[in-house]
Amino acid sequence: MAKKTVKKKPAAKKKPKKDAPEKKRRFRPFRWVMKWAFRAGLVFAALTFLAVVFYAFVNPPTTPYIWSEARRLDGVDRMWVPIEEIAPVMARSVVAAEDANFCNHWGFDMAAIRAAIDSGGNRGASTISQQVVKNVYLWQGRSWTRKALEAVMTPLVEAVWSKRRILEVYLNVAEFDEGVFGVEAAARHYFGVGPEDLTPTQAARLAAVLPNPKGRSASKPTAFIRKRTRAIISGAATIRADGRSACFEG
Repeated sequence: MAKKTVKKKPAAKKKPKKDAPEKKRRFRPFRWVMKWAFRAGLVFAALTFLAVVFYAFVNPPTTPYIWSEARRLDGVDRMWVPIEEIAPVMARSVVAAEDANFCNHWGFDMAAIRAAIDSGGNRGASTISQQVVKNVYLWQGRSWTRKALEAVMTPLVEAVWSKRRILEVYLNVAEFDEGVFGVEAAARHYFGVGPEDLTPTQAARLAAVLPNPKGRSASKPTAFIRKRTRAIISGAATIRADGRSACFEG
């Protein structure tokens, strides 16, 4: 018997797959904001670090506050002087007046902060390091934004600058009278001497006008300034005797 041939059905042609339509990316505002905020934060951190490193070696030519006062008063009296040309008693006096634990903290005096809180905020707790950050990099006045920036930058300055450098910058940017900035201008303005020739009493008088230089005078002291001067002279001698001036003494 002849074999029957079975015809195979041709395989069904596969339909070509249609390209899947591209999914449209959804715009997510929160993710976009967070991405750019992160990038902006990195740029700000890098610029802040460079600014701190730069002034560790270069003397600030001015500050935001000095610049604004120079515009308001049509000029200010200021000349930079290295700390080696400032009487050591002047450095000890401002530390005794403004930040007695300057050598023992990392930018914030926690004991002073707790004391300020306990007193209801009626006393200041800003360290010299915080004041340098505010004066050199930021602006005057009370605001949470400035305080937050100050809190971030102060430990960075403490990590990069030496204590001696922090105090040197402070002595050259602090205001001692209206339009009178820095200890060199202040010594000549009040006493007619250079900062290297300041006596303990004169140095204490200059420190006593801080932090209210527009309302106090080192050359015409009130009873309050005289009393404060005596306390500063005693405090400056004490921090020298107990070693709390060791971090900035040459």
